[in-house]
Amino acid sequence: MNEKAFLTSLFRAAVDAADPELALRAALPAKPRGRTVVIGLGKGAAQLAAAFERLWDGPVEGLVVTRYGYATPCKHLRVMEASHPVPDAAGLEASEALFDVVRDLTEDDLVVALVCGGGSALLPSPPEGLTLADEQALNRALLASGAPIGVMNAIRKHASRIKGGRLAAACAPARVVSLVVSDVPGDDPAQVASGPTVPDAVDAEAALALIKAWKITLPQNILDHIASEASAAPHPSDACFARNEVRVVASARLSLEAAAAAAEAAGTPAVILSDAIEGEARDVGLVHAAMAREVVSRGRPFTPPLVMLSGGETTVTLRGDGGRGGRNTEFLLAFAHAIDGVGGIHAIAADTDGIDGTEDNAGAFADGTSAARLRAAGGDTMEALSRNDAWGAFDMLGDLFVPGPTGTNVNDFRAVLIDA
Repeated sequence: MNEKAFLTSLFRAAVDAADPELALRAALPAKPRGRTVVIGLGKGAAQLAAAFERLWDGPVEGLVVTRYGYATPCKHLRVMEASHPVPDAAGLEASEALFDVVRDLTEDDLVVALVCGGGSALLPSPPEGLTLADEQALNRALLASGAPIGVMNAIRKHASRIKGGRLAAACAPARVVSLVVSDVPGDDPAQVASGPTVPDAVDAEAALALIKAWKITLPQNILDHIASEASAAPHPSDACFARNEVRVVASARLSLEAAAAAAEAAGTPAVILSDAIEGEARDVGLVHAAMAREVVSRGRPFTPPLVMLSGGETTVTLRGDGGRGGRNTEFLLAFAHAIDGVGGIHAIAADTDGIDGTEDNAGAFADGTSAARLRAAGGDTMEALSRNDAWGAFDMLGDLFVPGPTGTNVNDFRAVLIDA
């Protein structure tokens, strides 16, 4: 068996299950008496928009915002690009353009919101008293904190004019149908892209408690704003949301089930550990490695051969300077260290949007020889982990996985193949 080719085929199956056209086909709303306005945001927003145009039988107008390099042509919908994972001025312009698109709508109009991961950074919209620089500082602090995505988004919502349901509120009195590609553990649509069209009930007091609990250092002016009445987001019970609907059209669960089916079809049994794993990437890597070693050495809790699949969203706490990489490569570097010298184990860890962190790779491959090969090349797994330089380690090995942007995003994909 060509292990890399097999693992890549499982990644492809997972991504194909979240194909934009397939995801949207069964979730289209009824046509309105008035206009159909599409708004979209996230790393797969342009692909979702193009698919929606192909599926929708009627006039459509609107705007979607995606990451630089992720645009795809649309016939009727405008596509704008902005920075991810740290917001920029183009994102600020895109946020204002979205507000312009939904201005002066009527109760006969329909707004279709195409929402997927990445929108939190793509749409900066600082409230009065804060600036783009403040929102950039907030984002950098959250990314470096190691806090799970739900914590980061709860805090972001209290320092924004667009997150936490505020964009949907701006659409009133039009009806808003949010079609969400979930990239968050548990598939809570209010957490995807910080919920611009889906409110939740987390208040400022809770957000401040999370900042304290996770020891996140923020500038005083941001803390003062979050503590003020001005940070309050609209409550889910607000009348402006009464006619709105939210539909999760793709998720990690569905993608992992598709990968499991592909493995079974190829003759390899598959088990799904979880589609909602969170935690420090390196720690999750160590746990997966311990399970793989147990299967190899004792045949429990599973009998080889098999492939173990998992998804969710891990986090990375920055410890070093100058390192490059993302949560999937960091997971895999710790995994490689922990299976050093153990035969019969091959793994892939990759982000389903095609980009892990800030480089051009989705993730990487590892096996029981990775740590030894890295030492032979002059590197070291623990030294690379100490600098958060997983990209550098796997680049040295030639084991980076670079499929390019996929047009969708259901977050982390991990597959561990254990031979007989």
